[in-house]
Amino acid sequence: MDEEPLWWPVQRLVDAYRSGNAGPLASVPVSINDAFHIEGHVTTLGSFAHASDVARHDSGAVRRLRRAGAVFVGKTNVSEFCQSATTDNLLGPDTANPFDPRRTAGGSSGGAAASVASGTCTGGLGSDGGGSIRIPASFCGLVGFKPTYGTIDDDGGFRAFSPFISAGPLVRCVADARSLHSALSADGTGTNDAPAGRGRRRIAWCPKPEGRPIDADVGDVVAAAVTRLAACGHEVSPTELDFGGWEEIFGPLVLAEEGERRGHLLGGPDELTWYHRRSLVAAEHLDLRVVTAARSALARYRERLDRYFCDYDVIVTPATATTAFELGCRPTAIAGEPVSRLWGAFPFAVPFNVSGHPAVVLPAGFVDGLPVAIQLIGRHGGDTELLSLAEQLETELDIRPFARLSPRWSTP
Repeated sequence: MDEEPLWWPVQRLVDAYRSGNAGPLASVPVSINDAFHIEGHVTTLGSFAHASDVARHDSGAVRRLRRAGAVFVGKTNVSEFCQSATTDNLLGPDTANPFDPRRTAGGSSGGAAASVASGTCTGGLGSDGGGSIRIPASFCGLVGFKPTYGTIDDDGGFRAFSPFISAGPLVRCVADARSLHSALSADGTGTNDAPAGRGRRRIAWCPKPEGRPIDADVGDVVAAAVTRLAACGHEVSPTELDFGGWEEIFGPLVLAEEGERRGHLLGGPDELTWYHRRSLVAAEHLDLRVVTAARSALARYRERLDRYFCDYDVIVTPATATTAFELGCRPTAIAGEPVSRLWGAFPFAVPFNVSGHPAVVLPAGFVDGLPVAIQLIGRHGGDTELLSLAEQLETELDIRPFARLSPRWSTP
């Protein structure tokens, strides 16, 4: 099929304004993560296996953004099949961080984060199945929002992390997150208005979830941001809630789906990244009893974390355990403690993919010139209220991450 330019023709926008049919995102430049389909354009999924695959239709999230009037400026890099928390694949160089190009932008939506942080566009469409919006947002000084599980579906699109994933925005401020979330809502009727009354919130502050190590400077920056929530009049209770058990659910269910959908790639000629090949090999040896147990445990895990919202309105944690690390150099120790290469730097995101609760990260400060973020988690369906609290904290902190970028990257 003939490939139409990625952006809307100017005349189409002019006609929409003249007719009064311009959508709420009319002329807003938005990048599209390469795990979403744009009709007439290649969707690589970060893999040689799909390097020439042209989409025959927009997937659901893209269709809703197009209907809202967004201008698509380009596709952004992802890890292969979105299977890594850093954005590296065999199609090109690793995605670098605009705050320090020697460092990672995070993943799997690292390309989306870099496109927004560098000023290429106003917002980026990402997907979060295991922190893939919130991790790069944290590393790149952005607001990243994972909506309540099941409220935003990319119908007709790529399938992975199916029990856990949601499309969502990476943007520079909470107001923009609200606008994109409204456009992405399944029926297109999501509100773009903050609640009139914010009220006093009961906040559970968990500085070291599951006792996981965190860089001392990162922890201090997040703790200082939490004090601003108390200064706003909210009831902040330092506590340790039990989030354990997510790894035994997340790992088997992700591997089982990868094996079912992409296990055939192991026997083919296509080149695979080492990490995706390892996942497919692990899927081949996965015990079905482990998968069955994980599916059974998923419902219990969600019920257990839901009960915390009887006592609290919001849970607060650090977004990541470190700042962005050098490309290809995941930490194996944090604060003097050994950590797994897989989750050591970012263990605080996945519990809320497994539980399905909405979660937002926003900049809390800096360590050695690199962004540090705080994570807020709300009750199921409480997306609008959660964004309202995030916006209140954003105003109170008044962090301006992009004033610290070099002129090469910064935009007005």
